[in-house]
Amino acid sequence: MMSYLSEIQPRVRSVPYWLLALGGAIVVGIVLFVAIVWMYGRDLPDYAHLKTYRPQMTTRIYAGDGGFLSEYAYEKRTFVAIDEIPEIVIDAFVAAEDQNFWSHPGIDVFSMMRAALSNLRNYGSNKRPQGGSTITQQVAKNFLLSNEVSIERKIKEAILAMRIEEALPKKRILELYLNEIYLGLSAYGVASAADIYFGKTLEELTLPEAAFLAGLPKAPSTYHPRKHPVRALERRNWVLARMVDDGTISQQEGLQAEKQPLTPLPKVGKEVVSSFYFSEDVRQELVRRYDEATLYGSGLSVYTSLNPRLQRIANDALQEGLERFDRRLGWRGAHAHLATLSDWQQQLAQIDQPVGTEKWSMAVVLDAQQYTARIGLSDGSMGEIFVDDIQWARESPENNDDPLGDEITATYDVLRRGDVILVHKRKTSPKDAQHPRYLLRQLPEVNGGLIAIDAHNGNILAMSGGYSWTLSKFNRATQAKRQPGSAFKPFIYLAALDNGFSPTSKVLDAPFVYKHSNEDADWKPQNYSKEFYGLTLLRQGLEKSRNLITLRLANSIGLRPVADFAKKLGITDNLPTNNLSIALGTHEATLINLTTAYAAFVNGGKKVHPSLISRIQDSQGKTIYKKDPRVCPKCATDVWRESMRPPYPETIEEQVIDSPLAYQMVSLLEGVMRRGTGYYVARTIKHAIAGKTGTTNDHKDAWFIGFSPDIVVGVYVGYDVPRSLGERGTGAGAAGPIFSIFMNEALKSQPIFPFRIPSGIRLVSINRESGLPTDPGSRGAIFEAFRADQLDGTANTNLDGDKKQTLNIADPVVNADPILDSEPLGLY
Repeated sequence: MMSYLSEIQPRVRSVPYWLLALGGAIVVGIVLFVAIVWMYGRDLPDYAHLKTYRPQMTTRIYAGDGGFLSEYAYEKRTFVAIDEIPEIVIDAFVAAEDQNFWSHPGIDVFSMMRAALSNLRNYGSNKRPQGGSTITQQVAKNFLLSNEVSIERKIKEAILAMRIEEALPKKRILELYLNEIYLGLSAYGVASAADIYFGKTLEELTLPEAAFLAGLPKAPSTYHPRKHPVRALERRNWVLARMVDDGTISQQEGLQAEKQPLTPLPKVGKEVVSSFYFSEDVRQELVRRYDEATLYGSGLSVYTSLNPRLQRIANDALQEGLERFDRRLGWRGAHAHLATLSDWQQQLAQIDQPVGTEKWSMAVVLDAQQYTARIGLSDGSMGEIFVDDIQWARESPENNDDPLGDEITATYDVLRRGDVILVHKRKTSPKDAQHPRYLLRQLPEVNGGLIAIDAHNGNILAMSGGYSWTLSKFNRATQAKRQPGSAFKPFIYLAALDNGFSPTSKVLDAPFVYKHSNEDADWKPQNYSKEFYGLTLLRQGLEKSRNLITLRLANSIGLRPVADFAKKLGITDNLPTNNLSIALGTHEATLINLTTAYAAFVNGGKKVHPSLISRIQDSQGKTIYKKDPRVCPKCATDVWRESMRPPYPETIEEQVIDSPLAYQMVSLLEGVMRRGTGYYVARTIKHAIAGKTGTTNDHKDAWFIGFSPDIVVGVYVGYDVPRSLGERGTGAGAAGPIFSIFMNEALKSQPIFPFRIPSGIRLVSINRESGLPTDPGSRGAIFEAFRADQLDGTANTNLDGDKKQTLNIADPVVNADPILDSEPLGLY
């Protein structure tokens, strides 16, 4: 036994100690690895949902022509399936982020070792530790873990990465990564980044552009293409070199791509037109329809009714009209004043420009002579302001009803040396001018709103809720409730025509006293002119906006039929019927509701509902909402012949006014524009136009609602805190010019055609003063629109004090355009 052991003992001792140590280390390492995996792998997040995960996506709003308007998202992202992502994009990201992605099991040991050695070298240098993470590890971190920088998180990340690799195919992992990764400028995912940085789809990206995007994940702000163009270019070229190393592109392709400049979009975003008020109303409607989580995270595609061309016109018309009217109220003084001009450029740079004046420049007055003033701009350039261009700048009174200051004879009557002012460069300057010519400007205090609606379906084509979105988010087109004044009168005349009156009924324009049942003092209303006109045709009462005629009509028929029409047309559901002043527009209304109500006049009496959204699709392209529910059974035909009548969808709009009655209102309101208070508004518009002015007591609110055969437009002007607009603050003087600017541009190049006349209307040539039949072509002859029952005398009531008379109309009926007296008859 002893000899046997002695023989074996030397053999055991012959095993090297280093081999025993290595074996022991391996055993300990395996035990330690199993322990770490067991300890950190027990409570890891569940990764099973990654198989069906859909990230939060951006909801995008589009105009009626498909152009981009705005977007809403917690994270700006568009999900794209891996099979739809171009190869160059995939190759670029794999080369930049994880060259061994297609072969490793979730972790790349060699990359981790390189990162560890680099971290040892950088120890104590305050540099951020490198992770050596694979794409799979980044998926684990982004979806299941936090961004905490720690050994524990890295261990969990590695364990999850290996488990994810076992559960998911490589393409699914890459799909998750490319749709989730943050790439700067609020862009999440490659599709969103392509759109934000280059304004392109993934399919449109070039090789250099794809390489640039692939270089962003490491540090998007460091490689910002506009802030750090050199770094961004170097990073892009580094990615291209990696792609050459991987063999996904040739060396020649890489060299050609390196020569290409880096040209991102000049600024973030693709908004094609300033439609902030419209887009905000769309956003609010989506929140009401769904909820905020759906809006900001589900990737809806929302197609709206907005017409970009009309929206631009609306923005410009409202701003220009408010600026013009504000200048009529005088000059309120300089924005600031510099005590010394020794370093005026530096001082000017320190002064904040007023919000809402971004389209103008700030300048300082360097010298003011009689005929010209010399100004300096922030860039050091010089300009001139001519005395002829500041004749409007008389001193503004504290009360707009008071007269303006003295007339301007020299620039120093308005401008002082050192004044800081707002200016706008003129398109042309005199040949002998030493410097470019500028115009003096000031931010309007008055505000307003404009809305344009398709008269046939209620689609909102344009909406401008104020002078400047940056200045005020309050939407005066949809949120402001104000007294419409005379803009409400057409609904009194509508009710009168529906209750026994005709356009040629005569109404007494004379003093009128109304006894309030609950007030001591009697109400003695007056016309705007403070005059009385005796027996007057109903038509003239509306054309000239006569208060006393309107009140007598309302008093005769009562306010109940007026309230019924107001409810049917969507103006208000609770119009008081016990206060006759309602006839003069004292009940508050919104611009959108009143404008929509006017649409029923021109569309043949149908009620339309104002709408912003035409269609909504979910992230999969399925239509989940459609505004127009009409069906067209005959549209889906396999056989079509030219002789067949074209199919039309079923009509769903509610008929709330008889078509002949609606046309009579069109005819009356057309007369307002041709001979009445809207004459100066319409005189530059060549197309068929109709409408009504509106002015409230003390000139606090000014309105104009009008329409062409297809578009109805409403304009409101007033102060947010109500006060007088001054004597010129009438519907024709303040709101009318804005309507005129809009309509002239909106209808430019459009064919000219008259308002549509429905069956049941007969045009009779009458004298517009007497209402009696006359020969067409005679002085004062117009063609009046009558319904059949009005021509036989059964429904033609006159109001002569307390008497009611019937007027029989002779029947020389012709269907031709009237010959009109073009003499203007005043405005109000």
